[in-house]
Amino acid sequence: MDSSLPWVAVVDDDEAVRRALQRLLRSAGIAARAYAGGADFLAALDDVHPCCVVLDVHMPGLSGLEVQARLATLAPAIGVIIITGHQTAAEQAQAQLHQPLAYLGKPVDDQAILDAIGMACAKPSSATGGPPP
Repeated sequence: MDSSLPWVAVVDDDEAVRRALQRLLRSAGIAARAYAGGADFLAALDDVHPCCVVLDVHMPGLSGLEVQARLATLAPAIGVIIITGHQTAAEQAQAQLHQPLAYLGKPVDDQAILDAIGMACAKPSSATGGPPP
């Protein structure tokens, strides 16, 4: 991947979802890096920052909402797109506290997620480093 271009982090504990989202992004010409959990993604922020992160709510260890809250402090310029297979009003309200670009149910609508990513990655200051190797 060209390290000068914006890229997207995909954080989901479900390998099939990670692969599907990476395929979708690649087909749209968007560079992406997948992470199996929130801790792995947050650890990678020491070196690089994506223009946005597609973040699953329900994961072992750190939940997507916990990762979102940490990002609000650690890297507020990174846009967050929340995805979940089990939508609840309480979780959506909690996610809205940190103003995600989108809150989407699984299966994710391809155009809705691409539109949200387009908003995040169009910002000139959103990419602060290339993807990890």
